[in-house]
Amino acid sequence: MKKTILLLILFLPFYLTIAQTIKGTVVNDIEKPIPNVNVYLDGTKTGTISSTDGSFTLNLPSANNNSLVFQKDDYETFTISVSEVLNKKLKVVLIKAKEIEEVKIIPYTEAAYKNYIYFFLDSFIGNDKQNVRIKNQRSLKFSFDKENKILKVKAPQTLIIENKNLGYTIDYNLVEFVADLENNTTRFLGTSFFKETKNTNKVKLNRMNAYDGSQVHFFRSVYENKVADEGFIVNQITKFPNPKYPTEEELQRLKDFAAVFKSKGTMSVPDDIVDIGNRKRNESPYKIAITKTQIPEADYTKKTDGKIFLNYDHMMQINFKKFYYELKKDQFIKGNIPVIQTSFLHPEDNTFEIYPNGNTSDAGQLINQGEFAKDKIEKLLPLDYKLGD
Repeated sequence: MKKTILLLILFLPFYLTIAQTIKGTVVNDIEKPIPNVNVYLDGTKTGTISSTDGSFTLNLPSANNNSLVFQKDDYETFTISVSEVLNKKLKVVLIKAKEIEEVKIIPYTEAAYKNYIYFFLDSFIGNDKQNVRIKNQRSLKFSFDKENKILKVKAPQTLIIENKNLGYTIDYNLVEFVADLENNTTRFLGTSFFKETKNTNKVKLNRMNAYDGSQVHFFRSVYENKVADEGFIVNQITKFPNPKYPTEEELQRLKDFAAVFKSKGTMSVPDDIVDIGNRKRNESPYKIAITKTQIPEADYTKKTDGKIFLNYDHMMQINFKKFYYELKKDQFIKGNIPVIQTSFLHPEDNTFEIYPNGNTSDAGQLINQGEFAKDKIEKLLPLDYKLGD
């Protein structure tokens, strides 16, 4: 039977003379201090480590909406919004990960690692594996569900990722990686802490080009009400059912036949099954069309209590005319030849708060496609990055 394990955080009376400081202690479930716990603002270079008595002090650079992360290998990671813990002294209780019993359904195997490591690296890191690498890659565990074609990857240890192009080493806590190979979708979530390793002009140039036109750049523009000024054009996309795509009944027939075919080994495939399979492979479930162009920010955002939310019933197309930065005589200038980049966001039926740093609430639930989906670890910048840093 699976245990329910709670990660506890207690608020104790405490008054700070410096508003942007967080103090506290990290202990285990028998009140024993835990040293060397990584305490950091998710996605930034701001962090510290708990001392031998479990205590920590973290000075924040400015007001922000980041998550505060408490992470140590072999313990369950705990996160909480900074806004919930400012001006409070904390006692954080971390639970040993091995004390949590998991139902073993699909095993993690060496064969799955060998078969899918390159797929994982393409999906997680990106294309530049020469300059961006996971230094402890062999700690990764792979599980593949052959029946449902689901790949899962977990990282028992914090991943140490070296990015030579952007001049960072990232301590990445991979919370989840799931790839649905049947439907061609991939999702990964994690927390990250950045350590700058170099800051040459070449590195600065790479960072500027990684940032320009990125999803973080777009959401910062939305927050500042400067979408058009920053070069983004937002269009409304309406989805229509594709009559050529198989119906749910046809898809079930295809699945049932595949199960029978697998059990018998050899048998002829009826023409209608072949047709369903071809339409499933070659057609998308829906067709899309641009139904409104250059929609204003007021159409897809709303303001409540001084906060800004992404709130739109349709799929969004975001176009960006990108002029790559160049380095000439120690000066950063934009080139003359633009590249049109197109991205898609799917906020339908969901609301996401937009933060000043370009992050959003429930970021893992906001589906993106196109250029935004290409912003993998190789292009990942700290959330406190500013153009030119």
